[in-house]
Amino acid sequence: MKRNIMSIISKYNRFSYVYDLMEIPIEFLWYRKWRKKMFSGLSGRVLEVGIGTGKNIRYYPKSCEVVGMDISNKMLSYAKKRSRKNKKVSLFQMDAENLGFKDGRFDYVVTTFVLCSIPRPVIALEEMKRVCKPEGIVINLEHMKSEIGIIAFMENLFNPITTALTGVNINRETVENVKKAGLNIIDVKNVALWDVFRMIRSKP
Repeated sequence: MKRNIMSIISKYNRFSYVYDLMEIPIEFLWYRKWRKKMFSGLSGRVLEVGIGTGKNIRYYPKSCEVVGMDISNKMLSYAKKRSRKNKKVSLFQMDAENLGFKDGRFDYVVTTFVLCSIPRPVIALEEMKRVCKPEGIVINLEHMKSEIGIIAFMENLFNPITTALTGVNINRETVENVKKAGLNIIDVKNVALWDVFRMIRSKP
């Protein structure tokens, strides 16, 4: 497992230099709108799992105390630059499958396009459940396996390629993974490409 974690860190450290550049088109077309909508209603203490280069930081309301974690120190170095003017943002390097926080610490736990690349997403979701307050909310904005046959077929077909090249799984059954983690789903909203991009809200 330790070797696997080191491999993931190495991969994202390499990608960190070009990560934002690779996402410019989709960020302009979709992501920035989704981020703004997703974060606008948050307040209190928020944990962002897989904060990456910190693209979400600018969208958090001023009322939020944001704790961000990522497994890659190089990705975090970019997030630190984005958070310099926001004293309510704290950043930590850690593994999503082993969060170093006490139980029931956060009002919200959020991810954006992260569960596709975590080796054991159910374990990571169990950790999110653990650190979220009983009355808190877990929000996952993710791309996942479609329930539409032809789309699911194409995702399954290309998944070995995307996994080999980038470590990203495009056919994760994330709604089911949320349930397996013991989280209680509040709602699931289709965001784009029919049901490929969805936002899941759940409670511990």
